[in-house]
Amino acid sequence: MRMYDLIEKKKLGEELTTEEIYHIVNGYTRDEIPDYQISALLMAIYFKGMNVRERYDLTMAMRDSGDILDLSSIDGVKIDKHSTGGVGDKVTLVLGPIIASIGVPVAKMSGRGLGHTGGTIDKLEAFPGFNGALSEKAFIKQVNAIKIAVTGQSKNLAPADKKLYALRDVTATVDEISLITGSIMSKKLAAGTDAIVLDVTVGDGAFMKTKEDALNLAKSMVDIGKRADKKIAAYLTNMDEPLGYAVGNNLEVIEAINALNGNGPKDLMEVVYALGSQMIVFSGIETDKAKARKLMEEAVASGKAFEKFVQFIEMQGGDASYAKDISKFEPAKYVIPVEACCDGYVHAMKAEAFGLASMSLGGGRETFDDEIDMSVGIVLAKKVGDQVKKGEALCYVHANDETKAKKAIEMINEATIIKAEKCDENKLIIDVVE
Repeated sequence: MRMYDLIEKKKLGEELTTEEIYHIVNGYTRDEIPDYQISALLMAIYFKGMNVRERYDLTMAMRDSGDILDLSSIDGVKIDKHSTGGVGDKVTLVLGPIIASIGVPVAKMSGRGLGHTGGTIDKLEAFPGFNGALSEKAFIKQVNAIKIAVTGQSKNLAPADKKLYALRDVTATVDEISLITGSIMSKKLAAGTDAIVLDVTVGDGAFMKTKEDALNLAKSMVDIGKRADKKIAAYLTNMDEPLGYAVGNNLEVIEAINALNGNGPKDLMEVVYALGSQMIVFSGIETDKAKARKLMEEAVASGKAFEKFVQFIEMQGGDASYAKDISKFEPAKYVIPVEACCDGYVHAMKAEAFGLASMSLGGGRETFDDEIDMSVGIVLAKKVGDQVKKGEALCYVHANDETKAKKAIEMINEATIIKAEKCDENKLIIDVVE
């Protein structure tokens, strides 16, 4: 079959067959189809879309382009959690140990961050010696031993996605629902778990800015998961302001440690308990989400969740003494308060700007080669809905460079809205797709 004819077909809005989709994905992965033809096809898909059958075939072809993990030797229902990303998102660091301490196997593949802060693996590497690149054998052995392992994605896990995403990124075709679904779900399905809980963030600091777009994506991913015979649910969570109080790698790790010791921010814990309750129900340990949440609360209160976190860090080679004594994390040179300009109530702390401010301090990556400064970031003192007095700290900028700190403060001031009238806190769980 000729690639020219397939581009023409999709340009006219016609369906691609399963065989044609596999031909395209396999040919591009093997460098048999040039970038310029795939670019043309991506643009045709962007404007004409794909139906649910094409979307499923695209996802499975991308999944089948590389290794598929066999986790059948792990006891119990293996569960993965995926977030579409946001600002201050340290959910996995808190959620994973809680769920594992209850006896649910958490077999998590995570990436490195590109953008506001590091990814989960970057944050875990705040613990000196932590090994974020486990072999498949070691990964399975660890989940069986302590119910949790987190490792970076294998280079040969859905390699078609890596190639296609790089091309989408430079051809303005990232934000198309079939292509987003294929990208996320091909990796999740290749990771070999039995159940998947999706955290689809929505709002200012999320990829999906509106509820309508986030809901469409959630429904698309859940549909694909069900077609692949997975237990799957998607939660739409608010990302109009940073999640929790900390933005930045070491700062988020410290907040996660505090959360596991029972001192977690209300909004962070609301998301953790919502996602975790679903994971426990999928595992079969509980059938009622309210009872599942109670199990999680008890795991935190008893210290079991924190003990599991320490065990997890130690098992993957990290220095867990940092978890027991957070003063060991290297602090930033400067901690500068950002003061409120007037009396009133906080109506907005725009998440994206806070994330970009953290990145400007050195807390994130613009390219994969950038080095992350683990100590910098922002710690909020106020959240949306809080009352504030003129001159009172809205947040604290943690910086190692005064010029960068000044720029970050300007960005934060522009992103913070204070008004005289009261306003409500942001609603955290916006919708659920099951």
